[in-house]
Amino acid sequence: MVSAYAGLPGGVAVSHLCVYDWPAADGLHGGTPHMHLVCSEGYVVTRGRGAVQTLTASGHRVTPLAPGTVAWFTPGTIHRLVNEADLRITVLMQNGGLPEAGDAVLTLPPEHLADPEAYAAATAVPADAPREEQARIARARRDLALEGYLALREAPDPRAALAAFHRAAAALVRPRLAEWRERWTHGARAAAEATGEQLDRLAEGDVSHLAEAVVRAEEPSEYGRFGMCGRLDAYA
Repeated sequence: MVSAYAGLPGGVAVSHLCVYDWPAADGLHGGTPHMHLVCSEGYVVTRGRGAVQTLTASGHRVTPLAPGTVAWFTPGTIHRLVNEADLRITVLMQNGGLPEAGDAVLTLPPEHLADPEAYAAATAVPADAPREEQARIARARRDLALEGYLALREAPDPRAALAAFHRAAAALVRPRLAEWRERWTHGARAAAEATGEQLDRLAEGDVSHLAEAVVRAEEPSEYGRFGMCGRLDAYA
């Protein structure tokens, strides 16, 4: 029996993002620089104009974003969204559920990355706090992450600084890896294995899985949550 998978195809997560227009220390407006460790991320620009700044071992890059642009990047890419004019994006995220489980490390200064409690204190936005307080905390963590990001980008040896950040990020998330594997096993991996089983069935002339077809629709489960890059309309 092919296992049922309730998420989007391939275990992809989707959200709608209104990128922060808060001014930053370098004069630009936008979100919080961060990196995913095992998830690729894609942007479909639906409104406005801006850019995504990225930092990898290949160097710093700026990719312009305008309505109709589709941009994506793989794990290990430090990225920062810049809002130039009401930038809004539909975000597609590999391994739905993992980013929410911690597969995103902000580019905080090294002293915060070395201490899990200090990192949590600097990055958590309490869901039960008043909206004004949530906004203040989200903006403060953006500014702190931008401080670390600019230090990485302008380091005398950027590759060595980036490698040190990668090691610190991996150490920070290591206690969560068993939980991540569980989510991946029942999410993206289950979806891929279901496709393999369907191919096997078709090869044998068995089309019974086609009679199990379903249609699903869902409204956002959260509206306007303070995410890393902006206000999020997120789905369960």
